[in-house]
Amino acid sequence: MTFSELGLSPEILSAITDLGYTAPTPIQEKAIPVILSKDHDLVALAQTGTGKTAAFGLPILGQLDFQLRGIQALILAPTRELCMQITKDLEKFGAHLKGFKVTAIYGGASMEGQIKQLHRLPQVVVGTPGRTLDMIRRGALKVEVIRWLVLDEADEMLKMGFQEDMDAILAATPATRQTLLFSATMPQEIVGMTKRYMKSPEEIS
Repeated sequence: MTFSELGLSPEILSAITDLGYTAPTPIQEKAIPVILSKDHDLVALAQTGTGKTAAFGLPILGQLDFQLRGIQALILAPTRELCMQITKDLEKFGAHLKGFKVTAIYGGASMEGQIKQLHRLPQVVVGTPGRTLDMIRRGALKVEVIRWLVLDEADEMLKMGFQEDMDAILAATPATRQTLLFSATMPQEIVGMTKRYMKSPEEIS
């Protein structure tokens, strides 16, 4: 299987060629077609280091609508470090997308600086749950029309006590979104979230 066989856009294929990617990892091979189909939500059991950022990032970036103003994808991650890493990766994947902007928002950094970044109308926002919810409540982050919501390392976010924040964020986003949940384990709380917030999710591991 090659990346071009997965149905990715020419701009994305060009970026991953520049990065030296040759063949998709198993999680990428299974997840990318599901995300591109838009028919299903996705629950993916995947460890760190399996290439999951590309598994959700490549198909989402390839489907962004640059005629739309506003945030189209929200990615939640448990730590500032992971937020920054995902943001860097997405910048590389979107290198050939004209006008592409991604912003990271997380605690422990200037709220004002991050609000300014959001005013630049990025298509993608990567955030920790606490800071993301804070930005939504302040009206700085508009999530009413997002098309994709990614929960990365969902089990870690639960372990760190973000259950209520995640519930509030999920409740603020449109029912029409495609929800993509990535987790190394499937504790009961995550099973509960999939039942409450996801539409007939496809499961892969």
